[in-house]
Amino acid sequence: MLTKPRLAAVLAALVVPAVLLSGCATAPTEENPTTDEERTLVVYAGRSESLIGPLIEQFEEASGITVKVRYANSIQMAAQLLEEGERTPAQVFLSQEAGALGALKDAGLLVPLPEDVTGAVASHYNAADDSWVALTGRARIVAYDSEQVDAEDAPSDVNELLDPKWRGQIGIAPTNASFQSFVTAMRVLEGEAAAEAWLTGLLANDPQIFSGNNPILEAVNTGALQLGLLNHYYWAVAAAEAGGPDAMRAQLKFGEPGTVSALVNVTGAGILVGSENSTEALEFVRFLVSAQAQAFFVEQTSEYSLVPGSASPANVPTLDDLGGPEIDFSTLADLDGTIALLEKVGLI
Repeated sequence: MLTKPRLAAVLAALVVPAVLLSGCATAPTEENPTTDEERTLVVYAGRSESLIGPLIEQFEEASGITVKVRYANSIQMAAQLLEEGERTPAQVFLSQEAGALGALKDAGLLVPLPEDVTGAVASHYNAADDSWVALTGRARIVAYDSEQVDAEDAPSDVNELLDPKWRGQIGIAPTNASFQSFVTAMRVLEGEAAAEAWLTGLLANDPQIFSGNNPILEAVNTGALQLGLLNHYYWAVAAAEAGGPDAMRAQLKFGEPGTVSALVNVTGAGILVGSENSTEALEFVRFLVSAQAQAFFVEQTSEYSLVPGSASPANVPTLDDLGGPEIDFSTLADLDGTIALLEKVGLI
């Protein structure tokens, strides 16, 4: 989990701009009660507003609850919540990846969710103690420029990215939560030494550094880079907007089934300590696993629904076909160790 010394370093390195943390309403108290006419909810979101803002608007319309949201990346938000502790105004944390939720669970800041919420999702994706519920899956993939790289030559094993033939031609985003959670999974599945060796080899291959997944995809799709490591749904959304996969110069290579290269990480949500009796918080989390919200994720953000029997996003393999490695997502909570490792090798 994020310890206090490491928390200070994270907050110093990943400063949350004030504009991202504006507009957040005070949580209901005895001195400031809500009424039936004015129901509010405070959400800290480690997901981008462009992706989930429309879904939150759907919830507001359906429930009559006004949602005040703070946006930043998941690790920034986890650090913020750990610093605020039980004094936080946040009632629900919506995370881009499991590790940030695990760090809050380990700090005792999340409360158990009811079975009707956690039971809606395939159980192996959730926290073992029901402190958070998984919402969607996102596969790590390699995007490749199909005009420079043949499909059979595109790496399906992340260790192939260390081959000198890719020197200077790989895009990564080491400050992005999805990259960091991938490194955490590698540490869990393959060990600390293997993860450090991979990061050291990757850095030696002169990767191009980006702030996030979208700029990486754009660089590959325009031919500026041959390869990029990112989440599948960035490509799927771009392909849908472009008119289909054939309109994309960038194409996808999925990882070898059963290995960390085929990792499917999860987004998730939890209710924070102090809001265990909030009907608004529970309504929101229930909504996130509802058919309406899950259809939104699949159709609008191209993420995988983790609700059994749900449809898959267009233009990508089904969740069952990906063959992601077996992993207890609660073990991805050591963000502290991952940040320390990335600092050690010089990637952040």
